[in-house]
Amino acid sequence: MTDFVYDPPADAPKVLYLDDDILVAEKPSGLLTVPGRGEDKADCLIARLRALYPGVLLVHRLDLDTSGVIVFAMTPQAQVHLSRQFEERKTQKRYVALICGHPAETRGRIDLPLTVDWPNRPRQMVCHETGRPAQTDWKLLRHEGDNSRVVLKPLTGRSHQLRVHMLAMGHPILGDPLYATGEAAAYPRLMLHAEELRLRHPMTGEARSFRAPVPF
Repeated sequence: MTDFVYDPPADAPKVLYLDDDILVAEKPSGLLTVPGRGEDKADCLIARLRALYPGVLLVHRLDLDTSGVIVFAMTPQAQVHLSRQFEERKTQKRYVALICGHPAETRGRIDLPLTVDWPNRPRQMVCHETGRPAQTDWKLLRHEGDNSRVVLKPLTGRSHQLRVHMLAMGHPILGDPLYATGEAAAYPRLMLHAEELRLRHPMTGEARSFRAPVPF
């Protein structure tokens, strides 16, 4: 990744929902959720949102290359409540991905522990000795030529979990700059999108669902 140049899209943040307690946005692919190391990586989704809504607080993140639904808190109390929902796996996340090839089955659960691949950071890898538990449910939607469109539902929230689990299954996500090779890497973006996020409103307790249409 030494030749990586951060060139985020210039589009203004897309706010899907806003009230006194939460802000739900759609993150574009190529934009950091929070600032990276160095002044050249200061531009990010939370900075753009804070320019419009100064009270925005971080709850969770999406990878640089992943697009889709992400929630922020507007008060410290909401931040604590939402963070606890993520930690206790009470949120439900639905991703859509385009993967290389055709899986042998139509659905399944991947249960492979993950850890950082230190010599090749930020890459992650499967490791049964030191990895942290990670589970992903997947379902085939349809074949698209030599590729397949799938729904991915992470049961845990490890770094790069969906990307490494698909790679381990033999079907890397198309356009992945870290894990795809050859023709599978030759796409303008990572074909992974957080389509839906379900959670409970931190103040009312109401079950809410937020969606952003898949852009590919």
